Amino acid sequence: MSDVIERLTEVRNRIAAAEELARRGAGSVRLIAVSKTFEADTIRPIIVAGQRDFGENRVQEAQGKWPALKAETPGIVLHLIGPLQSNKAGEAVALFDVIHTIDRDKIAEAVAREMKKQSRAPRLLVQVNTGEEPQKAGVAPSEVDAFVVRCREVHGLVIDGLMCIPPADQIAAPHFALLAKIAKRLGLKSLSMGMSGDFETAIMLGATDVRVGSAIFGAR
Repeated sequence: MSDVIERLTEVRNRIAAAEELARRGAGSVRLIAVSKTFEADTIRPIIVAGQRDFGENRVQEAQGKWPALKAETPGIVLHLIGPLQSNKAGEAVALFDVIHTIDRDKIAEAVAREMKKQSRAPRLLVQVNTGEEPQKAGVAPSEVDAFVVRCREVHGLVIDGLMCIPPADQIAAPHFALLAKIAKRLGLKSLSMGMSGDFETAIMLGATDVRVGSAIFGAR
């Protein structure tokens, strides 16, 4: 477990260095430790080391470990960073504190309904498919403005920011820059972008949340 703590410390140091290089305030970037596929016993040492934001891809997997972990340690913030199906909206709203993957009206409607039903208000981000990859979830860049307006005016949702996952075979920076440009145009403050291989670039281009898994937990 000491290796995991060492890697967490290294990632934190790299984030701090990137913040300084980008002339951004210390602590302005939130580190989301992506704990998908890892068991509770692997996650606990990270919590003990002070990490509080964690990301999961699947609602069902998160349900198997996070209720107990959240009960053990107040202040845990759980982020859904994987695709959300409408039939899982209720479970997602109940468990997650931030949902990064609102990407179509059916999901927005289901989440809005569950938020009202459960009197819960997770922070919401819209996922943007910056590479317009047909196999990947997310709103096309040209459709983001209209979708955010519908989220606000039709579904009654407060959208906090945008999220993207650049194509694996392309340079990430142009995708991060595009996301930042769209967010600025829409007056959105949160930018969830950057993973283990490119989070420093994302910080230079305005990321407020970076999602780091393998650089902390090791290979899956």
